[in-house]
Amino acid sequence: MQPHITPVGRPVGSAQRVLITGGAGFIGSHLSELLLDAGHTVTVVDNFSTGRRANPGIVRSVAARSERYHVIEGEVSDIVPSLSTSDYDCIYHLAAAVGVRLVVEQPIHTIETNIHETSVVLRFAAERRTPILIASTSEVYGKGVRVPMREDDDVVYGSTSFSRWCYACSKAIDEYLALAYHREQGLPAVIVRFFNTVGPRQIGDYGMVLPRFVRAALEGQDLEVHGDGRQSRCFCDVRDVVQALPRLLASPQCAGRVFNLGRDESISMHALARLVVATLGSSSGIRMVPYEQAFAAGFDDLAVRQPDLSRIREAIAFQPAISLERTILDLAEELRAREPAAAGAGGGA
Repeated sequence: MQPHITPVGRPVGSAQRVLITGGAGFIGSHLSELLLDAGHTVTVVDNFSTGRRANPGIVRSVAARSERYHVIEGEVSDIVPSLSTSDYDCIYHLAAAVGVRLVVEQPIHTIETNIHETSVVLRFAAERRTPILIASTSEVYGKGVRVPMREDDDVVYGSTSFSRWCYACSKAIDEYLALAYHREQGLPAVIVRFFNTVGPRQIGDYGMVLPRFVRAALEGQDLEVHGDGRQSRCFCDVRDVVQALPRLLASPQCAGRVFNLGRDESISMHALARLVVATLGSSSGIRMVPYEQAFAAGFDDLAVRQPDLSRIREAIAFQPAISLERTILDLAEELRAREPAAAGAGGGA
């Protein structure tokens, strides 16, 4: 049987030259490590605004294969146009403004980063129809018209006076652009909507809830639950998530389509806080904090965000394997190694 040939002329499954924007970030570092371990050559473009130069997994992976790992520091829109499309077999565009707090406090940065940088990368990929995966978000569903959320659902956003919705709108524009490039120029573009990806190397500085809870539990501090705590989300370990990305990008039938990616089991924020405390054997309490106190201004929220995973299960038989309890334990272990002070009075596993 003849191997399937990608638009850039390399057999699927062979060693590839991969470009990852935002490759030093939380999801990007795990993806970089996965691809390096599979024998591919990885080039990362990252401005290190939220990514970390010393992601431990990347340090370990690069030690024995530095000739296959290259980092270019700078803005995506400055660096990518200077590259040669012939040097890459596929692209993962993960660079974006991330985190609820960052979005609420820096809406200009959020809008300009998400739309402009994606436009530049798509134009670059379209030069030679290089397969590209665009990272989107469950935020695109806005307030949600039904549960579970399906890729072809209509969307409803809150008022423009609430700046949190600028993130959803900007990522929706990214999706429109990618699908337009697919239809008009035949670009093999796959769009992935991440649903609350969590795990080791994630930081809580920009409002990410699980690392924020885990750090507080390790330090014996109260876990701050925003709002009434009844809002629910679905959490999926990053190590399950990144396994799915190359499979989606390598499947020709996935081009020009949008996929939810995550778990479909929901947990409320108050229940998540209790689970973190119990899993880590912490002495921490739980404190409720009103939204208006947690965020300076411009915040609006929705009660439930749960994906319908039928499409991705049909496409690549996706099935996450890592439990939320295991994720909590591994995140705590990595946090202790990264921030020794976090292993204080809170007890632990």
